[in-house]
Amino acid sequence: MIVGNKHYRTVELRGHRVRMIEQRRLPYAFEFRETEHWTQTAAAIRDMSVRGAGAIGATGAFGLAQAALQASDEHFSKEVEAAAEGLRSTRPTAQNLFAGVAFVLEAIQSEERPSLARQAAVEAAQLWADADARSCESIGKFGAELFPDGCQVSTHCNAGWLAFVDWGSALSPLYVAHRIGRKLHVWVDETRPRGQGARLTAWELGQEGVSHTLIADTVIGSLMAQHRVDRVIVGADRIAQNGDVANKIGTYSLAVLAKAHGIPFYVAAPWTTYDPGCAHGDLIPIEERSENEVRHAEGPDGPVLVASAASRCWNPAFDVTPARLITGIVTETGIFEPSRLHEASES
Repeated sequence: MIVGNKHYRTVELRGHRVRMIEQRRLPYAFEFRETEHWTQTAAAIRDMSVRGAGAIGATGAFGLAQAALQASDEHFSKEVEAAAEGLRSTRPTAQNLFAGVAFVLEAIQSEERPSLARQAAVEAAQLWADADARSCESIGKFGAELFPDGCQVSTHCNAGWLAFVDWGSALSPLYVAHRIGRKLHVWVDETRPRGQGARLTAWELGQEGVSHTLIADTVIGSLMAQHRVDRVIVGADRIAQNGDVANKIGTYSLAVLAKAHGIPFYVAAPWTTYDPGCAHGDLIPIEERSENEVRHAEGPDGPVLVASAASRCWNPAFDVTPARLITGIVTETGIFEPSRLHEASES
């Protein structure tokens, strides 16, 4: 992650504090939030100070390490289990959160003495975060081959640096391609209702120096009809065993448009996003968020009402794109057809 020519990670454990980029303040201000207790870390995930599949997975891992550091010897196991459940309950859709918490919990439970368990928790959480960054860098190297010089790319929401510990998933191949000299242009949709495309992805691409244009969500079909989109690449919050993908609401519509116009549609995600215990997309739990996110837009001084205050709103945070609409899934070990994903996971 390059901000002002300086490298950052989205989230880190510093002593017993978890430090994260405060994503709700972007693009107006680049600030950090520090949490001193796992309950504060859980709140940061819930209120979306930190968001994105890999980033909340690492934050959950660090949050559980934080809980282990602060748990009493007398009730160590009980307090750690409560923290694990509390962190898991923050957001129901992203598989990385559950996987990150499970990884650290297993390390804690492998030690009988609280002092050793605390050390194991910190080491496991850091290992998880480092692996997330390496996986995303590898996704970039594999995925870059999909984007030749002059390619025009559409993406959705934010699956870049901010959504993972570093590099990102959907944007990582674009960063790699850009850094080796390929000229790309990215169409960034605003991604209502929270505007992650407008507020985060456009900001990221600007920091990296990647050519891009911000568009309203409803513009992309017209661009495709004008042959101005060559590829689509998005991230994922959970991938089912059959290759169905849950991602930010609006991804399904984008996939349908891409299919109708004969445009390759790719999903980029590390294996930690894959859920082999979920047979198909209908079984993925879909988070529903506050109606106020639809009624309001986030400004530099807080939310601004942009709709009738009396209107009811429905605000699912994610939708499911069927495997049949997906050209390929880019992972840290290669690019796979959705129908072959389960076979690849076992190899």
